[in-house]
Formats: sequence, C-alpha cells, structure tokens
Amino acid sequence: MSAVGLVPGMALADRAGLSDLVDEHVALTKPSGCNAPVTVSALVAGMVAGADSIDDMGLLRHGGMHRIFGGVRAPSTCGTFLRTFTFGHVLQLAAVSRRLLANLTGHAPLMPGADQISFLDIDDTMKATYGYAKQGAGYGYNGVKGLNALLGTVTTPTGAPLICRALLRRGSTGSARGAARFVASCVHTAQGAGAGRDGALVVMRADSAFYSHAVVAAVGRAGARFSITARQNRSVQAAIATIDAQAWTPIQYPNAIFDEDQQRWISDAEVAEIDYTAFTSRPTAEHVTARLIVRRVKRLQSGAKASGQGVLFDTYRYPAVFTDTPITMLQAESQHRGHAIIEGVHADLRAGALAHLPSGHFQANAAWLQCTVMAFNLTRTAGALAGSLHTKATTASLRAHLISVPARITTSGRRPTLHLPRDWPWEPGWQQLFDTVTTRPPTPAAA
Repeated sequence: MSAVGLVPGMALADRAGLSDLVDEHVALTKPSGCNAPVTVSALVAGMVAGADSIDDMGLLRHGGMHRIFGGVRAPSTCGTFLRTFTFGHVLQLAAVSRRLLANLTGHAPLMPGADQISFLDIDDTMKATYGYAKQGAGYGYNGVKGLNALLGTVTTPTGAPLICRALLRRGSTGSARGAARFVASCVHTAQGAGAGRDGALVVMRADSAFYSHAVVAAVGRAGARFSITARQNRSVQAAIATIDAQAWTPIQYPNAIFDEDQQRWISDAEVAEIDYTAFTSRPTAEHVTARLIVRRVKRLQSGAKASGQGVLFDTYRYPAVFTDTPITMLQAESQHRGHAIIEGVHADLRAGALAHLPSGHFQANAAWLQCTVMAFNLTRTAGALAGSLHTKATTASLRAHLISVPARITTSGRRPTLHLPRDWPWEPGWQQLFDTVTTRPPTPAAA
C-alpha cells in the first residue's frame, strides 16, 4: 500500500468519533446519500492522503488498500454523494467538523498555552475556478473569478493553527458579509476546543475588511477580545494626527517584514497608542471606545534615492490596530501582526484538498470544503502526536513524512502485518503516532 499513514490516521478519526458524529448529525434523505458515515470517512481519508479532486479518491483502492480498509467508495460514488448535499446538509456537516475538533483536542496537545491566551484569526480567500459551469463563481475582491471561502482558525503562541469553521460563498461576496455570525460561531468552537477556559484570554484578529460595529459587537457578546486593523477613514486619520511627537516608541522587528505596497523590506518602525471611539455615526449606545495602536513606518522616497538627492523631509504611513486587549502596547502590536499565520493555512489548504473545488454544484463544493477542514485538523492532530518537528510542520510535510509512506503487507494466521521502509528518518514519530492511537481509549462524541 502507498499510504500506510492512513492506518493510524483513520484510527485517530475513529477514536475521535467521526463516523458516530456523521451518523448523529447528517441526515441525507436521497438514496445516493445513504451510509453517510462511511462515505464521509472515505472522503476525509482520501484528503489526508493527498487527494485534491474526486477522481483522486481512487487512491484508496490502489494496491492492497482493500486488505486494510473496508467501506472504500469509488470516486464516482463520492461525487454522487456530494451532489446530494443541500445548504442545510452542509450546515450539518459543519456541525460534525466543529465537534470533531473538540474531540481531537482530547487526544493531543493541540492548544498548548491556551490557559493563558488564544488567537482566533478570521480571513477569506478566493479560490480560482475556470469554465462557465461552476455555480456561484464570480469576480471577488482581488479580481479573480472563483468562489470565496471564509475561514476561522484558532492558535496559541506555541501551537499550530487549527480550523474552527469554514464557509463557502459566492465569488462576488464581500469579505464582511455575514462575518458577525461567523465570528460568534468561531469563538464558541474555539472555546469548545479549550480556548478561554478559566478566564484565559481569547483575541479575535482580523484585517480592515472586518472593521465594523457588527463584528466588534459579536466578539464582545461571545466573551472574547478584538484586535482589528482600522480602516484609514477621516476619523482615524484625525485621531492619529493628535499623537504627540514624543509619544512614539521605536521598535525593531525580530525578522524583517516585506511590505507589499512599497515592495521593500521593513526592519524598524515606531509605535504609539491613544484612546479612540469608533463607529460614532451610529447611536451613542453603540459607540465603542478602545485602544488605537498606531505603527509609523517611513515611506520609501524612491525618486530622491534614484537621483542621489537627499530627502527633504520624511513621510510616513500609519497602519493602525483597534483593540480592547489588556496587554501592553508593544505586545498587542506584535501579536496583531501574527494574524498573518492564517495565510499559511490558506497555503496549506491550496497545497492539499482545496487545490480544486471539484464539482459544478455549489453545495457539493461546500461539503467538500467541510471535509477538507476535517482532514486538515486530523492531519494536524497526527503531527502533534508524532511530536518533534511534526508538531508545527505544514500539512504537505506531514503527508510526506507520516502519511504517504509505502508499506508491504503480509498475512500470517489471517493477521496482516505492515512492513515499513528501512533507514526511514521519521520512523520514531510514526511509531509514536501509531502506538498512541492504538492504545488510548476512544473519546465519546461531543454533544
């Protein structure tokens, strides 16, 4: 078999109650939707092994896979199954994904440091599609034609990101559409996974696309704090202009940051903080007063540099963060920049099952996205159990090191034995993963 890592991987899924959760929460009524627990498990298994299209699900039928796994579905069966999903069924599958994440946290240290602080990152991404038969495709915020996926991830300062929730939307959908309800759901999911327990801090981070009263209010109602990039409107600019010249604190980044706007690396800046009341155009009761943390970065004077002439005076850009966190100014500014971790999640998904949205049916693609989330979190959990460098490795590395490993199958006394490669550098991690999932008792399904 070509992917022996599926043995401990799917054993972990079984112990986390994947099949039981699907059986309890997903109710497909059409004949093509029968036996959902088996088909969803097959889809997740294929994605863990690297499948990024419906046809790729055929890898589960290669070689001696049938000698180890039962209930493997043909690719055509998986495609027909996905097309039976409606909007309500996709929500049911999303409920399975949320509960599976909560169960997985009982098997591995997925949230180290959550007793102190956890970060909830919200962002959307455009997945390009081609042709005219893709339902819901449209031109998004970046001019790309495709479908829009809204993602929420939870992480800790020393942990790898996990996906709380994902939502597939029309390509032309604005980033902030439905964000308030989505953020509230993500906060509750993160809390179910261990964030915010015993009064620990949960901070929702987002860019300026989500700078709105609805999102800020939803975060407050859910019991979390917010850290959102402020839009550079007149009110914010006027507040920045009031900052005293002596209030700026120089900072130097541990690692230089590449500025996309100026196309250069930035290694130093200055930071200042003032109180700011946002959303003053709304009724007084809905005004929000919090901290405005401003980073001042010198603009690149390219013309003067090219001519050899000195700069007459410096000009600056003022990216600002609106936050109500109780931590210090420099910590808050640094931690907000950590929001970029969600871009790594986007890259991980595109390097895996989200390389394609394989169906012409919108709800089938939405169900595919939910299975992608489950496969991502399952792979992350396997990496955490393997330990060492796999704890924070990308999913592509985890697949190469732990999943897509060939093995020879022999049988003695009707008992199969897997013979793994010799001189395999990641054998200790794989063996630790295998021993853990085959000795720990299963976790009851989340309510």
